[in-house]
Amino acid sequence: MSSPFLSSPTSSQPHSSSLHYAADQPLWHEMLPGGHHWSGRIRRGTVLQFKACAAAANLSALFFNAEEKLERYNMPDTLKAQHTAFLTAGHVCYSDMGRVMCSVIRDDSGWIDTLCGVTDARQIQAQYGSKTFGDARNDMYRNGRDGFLVEMEKWGLGHQDLVANINLFSKVSADEQGALVWASQHSKAGDIIELRFEMETLLILSSAPHVLNPATDYQPADISITAYKARPLAADDLCLNSCAQNQRGFANNARYFGEASFDQNGGQSSH
Repeated sequence: MSSPFLSSPTSSQPHSSSLHYAADQPLWHEMLPGGHHWSGRIRRGTVLQFKACAAAANLSALFFNAEEKLERYNMPDTLKAQHTAFLTAGHVCYSDMGRVMCSVIRDDSGWIDTLCGVTDARQIQAQYGSKTFGDARNDMYRNGRDGFLVEMEKWGLGHQDLVANINLFSKVSADEQGALVWASQHSKAGDIIELRFEMETLLILSSAPHVLNPATDYQPADISITAYKARPLAADDLCLNSCAQNQRGFANNARYFGEASFDQNGGQSSH
């Protein structure tokens, strides 16, 4: 992992008896301070639990196939395949190859923004003022775009690889004039979102403020990250069965890994 905040799990760190976990004991735990950025290779069969440590949290995420980074999260395919403009529990994130990168297995907030992207340096300075590393060290004001790029460059990626991202803990809807509006009371301290990773994934994160958050004080929320080993995919899985396209997506994964997939009757079929 490319962050200094990684720690070994202890009994005092978050745990859950979720049916999605193979065991309650976490694999590792980490705290991502508000405004910071992070990246790491997440193994297939891992559940990441993200917990908002304060209200109005935002966690922006990008996904790449860790084995072949030309394959990455595709926002249009993800939304049109599942007939939605946002994500929540039961939805999945598709790659541009039609494979399922990760599944949303828990979402206390009920809405994950897929449309708005991230802040840049110009917006942060105009909205919050300026605090550089020379001024404030680790309390400097960071923006989502530069945070993404710093982490992406560690893995041989650059500006040309910036694609649409998702924003966990953030809700955006359209008003009567068609303008997008950020829901200020959407996420609460303690809200949890869990993603189950369905392939080897390079995960890029930024906890900078949401691009539509109108606050004038720079106080992005910390995010707790805990990893668990996932149970094997089951025939009655919520994400697998939420729509017919997701069954086809998981079948694409099975072909990719040379495994049997679930047919529409809940049985397993070979390829």
